[in-house]
Amino acid sequence: MKEKKETKRKELYNYPTKVILAMIEAIDGNIKFHQWLLKGGYPELAALISAIRHDVAAFNWLMQNKYNHYAAFSNAVDDDEQAIKWLNVHNFNFMLVLIDAIESKPAAIDWLKANKLQIFIILSKKILKLKQDQNLKYADYHTINFN
Repeated sequence: MKEKKETKRKELYNYPTKVILAMIEAIDGNIKFHQWLLKGGYPELAALISAIRHDVAAFNWLMQNKYNHYAAFSNAVDDDEQAIKWLNVHNFNFMLVLIDAIESKPAAIDWLKANKLQIFIILSKKILKLKQDQNLKYADYHTINFN
């Protein structure tokens, strides 16, 4: 009898704290931590970070390797209504809380605090800062690449 293959539905809160800390550093642009995730058995998280940074190849890798929930999360970070709806339909409630925390919604932040998940408040603030930095870069006509 074949063993049932492990599901890819792993939620972010299932990872060890050190892995989430590595994610936080990688989101901040620390390539060493990004490489550690990639080579240390967490390629899905490295791809998630890259997808949040608008890396299409990373997004496609997530989709092809059955990490659709991380692909949806990466798009939901950018206010993609279809991605948010997909997360909701598929009961990725924790990711929806994170999206709300990234948007600085007090109820989400309070929920994370009440559930002793402060590390995800830090993660959400790092993602928010990344998105703000990206928006500033895109708004600066000096950095627009027309090629």
